[in-house]
Amino acid sequence: MGKFIEEFYYGKLDPQARSTKENKAVQKQMEVLMINEEFLTENLSGESKKKFLEFSIAWSVVNGESNLDSFIMGFRLGANFTYDTFVNDEAPFKDLLKE
Repeated sequence: MGKFIEEFYYGKLDPQARSTKENKAVQKQMEVLMINEEFLTENLSGESKKKFLEFSIAWSVVNGESNLDSFIMGFRLGANFTYDTFVNDEAPFKDLLKE
């Protein structure tokens, strides 16, 4: 753990490199998504196919940005916990042993 920052800098840490193999419910839903996307892509044509593909791309962008926002906010929350733990010593009660 001592080289965490160095490993992060060199890209050796990838929080996205995760697997859903242990989560059967998510695996099932990912399969449903893939099957239905393949079906719709093969069976739609013309304007309907174009609109579906535009929808898929737009959803992918929105989902990616939402994931980025969640990552940033989670990181900030963790940093604030750390800051509050080590820097802030305010509490509702006074420490009687320090008086």
